[in-house]
Amino acid sequence: MSGPTALLSGILALILLLYFLLAPAGIDPRPWDPPEDSGLTGPYKPNNDLLNAEIIARGRLRGPEDVARSRKGLLYAGLANGDIVQIDKEENVQTLVNTGGRPLGLHFDPQGRLIIADAHQGLLRLTLPTHLEVLTQQNDDVTINFADDVTVGRDGAIYFTDASARWDLDQYRRDALESQPSGKLIRYNPETRHSEVLMEDLFFANGVALAADESFVLVNETWGYRVSRLWLTGERAGEREVFLENLPGFPDGISTDRNGHFWIALVAPRNQVLDAIHPYPFLKRLSVKLPPFLQPEPQAYGLIARYDAEGNLISQHQDPGGYHVYGVTSVQDSPAGLLLGTLDGNRLARLDFPPP
Repeated sequence: MSGPTALLSGILALILLLYFLLAPAGIDPRPWDPPEDSGLTGPYKPNNDLLNAEIIARGRLRGPEDVARSRKGLLYAGLANGDIVQIDKEENVQTLVNTGGRPLGLHFDPQGRLIIADAHQGLLRLTLPTHLEVLTQQNDDVTINFADDVTVGRDGAIYFTDASARWDLDQYRRDALESQPSGKLIRYNPETRHSEVLMEDLFFANGVALAADESFVLVNETWGYRVSRLWLTGERAGEREVFLENLPGFPDGISTDRNGHFWIALVAPRNQVLDAIHPYPFLKRLSVKLPPFLQPEPQAYGLIARYDAEGNLISQHQDPGGYHVYGVTSVQDSPAGLLLGTLDGNRLARLDFPPP
């Protein structure tokens, strides 16, 4: 390489380096020291249980993040393109409506109507088969930015999460890098149409589940590797505490099963690179400016875990290779077994319910 050409190449390389270092990152990260990751060891030792799962509607669903089962045994899922689909026992897939957004959490209310947390449209209700209505996007000064998951109490009260007040679904990874908890748990009364914020400053508020006796509600904090509990009744009503912490992966969905236990979908194991840069805002600013293929990526892995009402691990089930079941975002108990959803996959899965 000749002298002038080498000099020009060096100057261009320096300009690119300075731009990379000095250009605005578009995020405002805070330092955070994550708890030490013990990895998938001890009680979380890898197994191959999820290889036994039955695959449902393979290749005909794109991103069925959550799944709900009706009293008639029909399955319902919300897809990446906004469709709400119905799946019968022969695995026929029928599109009912399109929300115009991204449906995530699903749950039937006591009247058999499907309540939907939509990342773009807010809280919705589908009276089957096709009557779709918006329950709330902004109400009583409660603005919903990123509706994520939902559950319904026996009295019809709707509990749902607003994952982040700072970022939307398309930029959720920036929320992870910023380490500025801004998620909320909200309770909506469909009779009064009143919304009430029950918890704030959650570390990406994701899955939500009520205790079997509805004495408390649990919320997964995905970026914090933990689950928070809010007591709803009794002497501790209104008290907030950590229910589970230092989980070996990113907790996504959570649900209550027939035995009063809680199932958590851990969408991926923890990422060592992400944990390593969390204490250093400068490195996080640089990370967000990297091409997507160089940024920390979730590992393709299948992992679900079951806990009792005191937070003790009962069982956990894995697909370490992520070849059969991976990226699990929801676990729903049903008479047909455990139904597993996924944010990016192209199918649902069903696992025979493990022993009590």
